[in-house]
Amino acid sequence: APAGAAMRTEISTAAAFVTRLLRAAGGIGEEQLRCFRECLQEALREHYKHHWFPLVPSKGSGYRCIRINHKMDPLIGKAAGMIGLSHERLFQLLPSELTLWVDPFEVSYRIGEDGSICVLYENPQPGGKATKPLESRTSCKEEWRIGRSSPSKNYNMMTVSS
Repeated sequence: APAGAAMRTEISTAAAFVTRLLRAAGGIGEEQLRCFRECLQEALREHYKHHWFPLVPSKGSGYRCIRINHKMDPLIGKAAGMIGLSHERLFQLLPSELTLWVDPFEVSYRIGEDGSICVLYENPQPGGKATKPLESRTSCKEEWRIGRSSPSKNYNMMTVSS
């Protein structure tokens, strides 16, 4: 299968996650969110095209990593620009520190530089050995929901100190 087909689940998982963060922040219409998600998927597909190695999933992981660390990830920035969201507005809507790893068979994220890593999508590698047990890593999905409902204090501290 062409890489594009192989990457589809991972890319749509990643794009849907960022879209969900924007939706949770509020104030953006569904039509805009849909457009954002499609633009981001397209940008990721293009960006990952020659950097997807299902046989060596960790290869190119740094290149594929989506990252906001007081600098906006260019791919998120580009998709947001398509629906008229400025980088400043994105920083208000999204965590100031977010890392999203999009690798073959696994998509995971971390909010905050020392937050726990949460898995969004995991698929055992065909013919590969089972990956690490999931039990220890699923609890943070709940944490994310709870964490979003109250504005987290450490983000404010982070931005002030920089």
